[in-house]
Amino acid sequence: MFRNRGRRLATVIVSLGTVAALTACGAKTADSAAAPAGGGAVVDTSGASVKIGLLNSLSGTMAISEVTVRDAIQLAVEEINAAGGVLGKQLTPVSEDGASDWPTFAEKAQKLISQDKVAAVFGCWTSSSRKAVKPVFEKNKALLFYPVQYEGLEQSPYIFYTGATTNQQIVPALDYLKSAGKTSVYLVGSDYVFPRTANKIIKAYAAANGMKVLGEDYAPLGSTEFSTIVNKVKASGASAVFNTLNGDSNVAFFKEYKSSGLTAESMPVVSVSIAEEEVKSIGTQYLAGQLTAWNYYQTTEGAANDKFVKAYKAKYGADKPTSDPMEAAYTSVYLWKAMAEKAGSFEIEKVKAAASAGGITYEAPEGLVTVDGATQHVFKTARIGKIGSDGLIEEVWNSGEPVKPDPYLKSYSWATGLS
Repeated sequence: MFRNRGRRLATVIVSLGTVAALTACGAKTADSAAAPAGGGAVVDTSGASVKIGLLNSLSGTMAISEVTVRDAIQLAVEEINAAGGVLGKQLTPVSEDGASDWPTFAEKAQKLISQDKVAAVFGCWTSSSRKAVKPVFEKNKALLFYPVQYEGLEQSPYIFYTGATTNQQIVPALDYLKSAGKTSVYLVGSDYVFPRTANKIIKAYAAANGMKVLGEDYAPLGSTEFSTIVNKVKASGASAVFNTLNGDSNVAFFKEYKSSGLTAESMPVVSVSIAEEEVKSIGTQYLAGQLTAWNYYQTTEGAANDKFVKAYKAKYGADKPTSDPMEAAYTSVYLWKAMAEKAGSFEIEKVKAAASAGGITYEAPEGLVTVDGATQHVFKTARIGKIGSDGLIEEVWNSGEPVKPDPYLKSYSWATGLS
């Protein structure tokens, strides 16, 4: 299945390159949307508004996570428009469905760039979707704001990473397990880029920190059969499980986990892709007491978060929780706004230059965030949380201050050779 997707993706990217070339040669654009000096994506600023793209899975296995990210972006857009917009223009969101299918993400990204002429695109979740669109944004010299934690070992001049990189989530989670006396782990993940790369990093950490990896298993995205994997986990006798499953596979995994007799007390699971929205979908009866590693929780203290949670619930319903990817997506729109206003322009290269010059900060719901101009990642506070029976996640540890992003783990001697 994944080999076929890979061949289809290669075909799509070649085709999109041809489309991009034809667009640059002969497509008619708005009078005030001329191509910037040096080429690159055209942003249509001819009217009273400017378009931005929203690219999320609104259907398929990842919709459980991505629909609410889209909702959070729309909330930020409404707030910004109500406050006067950006550079005197209102924002018009154009939403596209990646449909949990990586070639579709690439196709929709090209459409947003060349047809809609958006100023920036906000979205993607899985690393496979990000890897699929990365060459599209780089070829077109267009901007993507990616809001989800990921495995690191990547940097692109046309992507701003507003979720955590490895040293802001995975490494702190491992440090927490080590400090709690956990000497062995079992690795369970979905079968795609993020879990496999994350587990390569986890194994390097474990080897350098006296921690044993007692097993490593993967399931296809969307898989609902976990009896074999859970039986292997149970038989291993590991101190803890490190979970990199994504999407609705988590529902089946945790139901099987509880059914097997495993508990948060006997063998805790630390998850890096389960936030408040997934807790609600999976069921607190399966998750209470389990651990998560993020940079934000609905329960994070601070006036900015109080305002965000209140606004989100007022728009989408009192029973709708907020979560880390939603918050990072919401924050990314405000960071782009700050970049454009500092640049005094929507032109892509000028916005990038404003960010690289430094000084782009925002008092986000998670706390103060700052764009690292050198890596186009964000300084973020690391947080470990425990899932409660009420469906909320209570923080049990944090890093005390925002952690400088280190996507290639250059500051860790045990990570040498990983990239």
